[in-house]
Amino acid sequence: MKPAFSICVYCGSRPGLSPEFTDVATQVGTWIGKHGGQLVYGGGKGGLMGIVAEAALKAGAHVVGVMPKALVEKEWANNDCSELHIVETMHDRKRMMAERADAFLALPGGIGTFEELFEVWTWRQLGYHDKPIGILNVGGYYDELLRFLNQSVEQQFMGDWQMKLIEADDNPTCLLEGLVQGAGLTAAPRLELI
Repeated sequence: MKPAFSICVYCGSRPGLSPEFTDVATQVGTWIGKHGGQLVYGGGKGGLMGIVAEAALKAGAHVVGVMPKALVEKEWANNDCSELHIVETMHDRKRMMAERADAFLALPGGIGTFEELFEVWTWRQLGYHDKPIGILNVGGYYDELLRFLNQSVEQQFMGDWQMKLIEADDNPTCLLEGLVQGAGLTAAPRLELI
């Protein structure tokens, strides 16, 4: 059965310090699965990446992992994925993830998460795609980044319209619903079998 929607999730290969981060990764994966969606992510077994994938699989989602050969051992490729694609380069990884997604969501993470988020945001402002982009600002993790980005607008290095290309929220359900609707798709609750 074809998924109702496909969300590409960018997040840390580490769990982070706060239990809020792992909780929200579980919530995101579970929501995607329970609403008939597909998770596309970096294919790792560790950190928030592994947590979101495990939760999505448990909730019935189709999970697509994409990992470059050079990172298979470093990021512990998740062989439990519905599809695990081992590709040559990071560029191949990011391209495939973007092609397989209807929307993008950044959870807490490090430099890789930031780079992926900024790249799809740049692609959107250049018109290479028109897919919604969200930042899940759990525990205020992205507060300082968002403040800095707004300073870039104030200093006229960016326009308001560019900031409006991303949606930030601390509520995973509201943000996921908004991303799916923004992609012109519907998240239907999956019927539970008794």
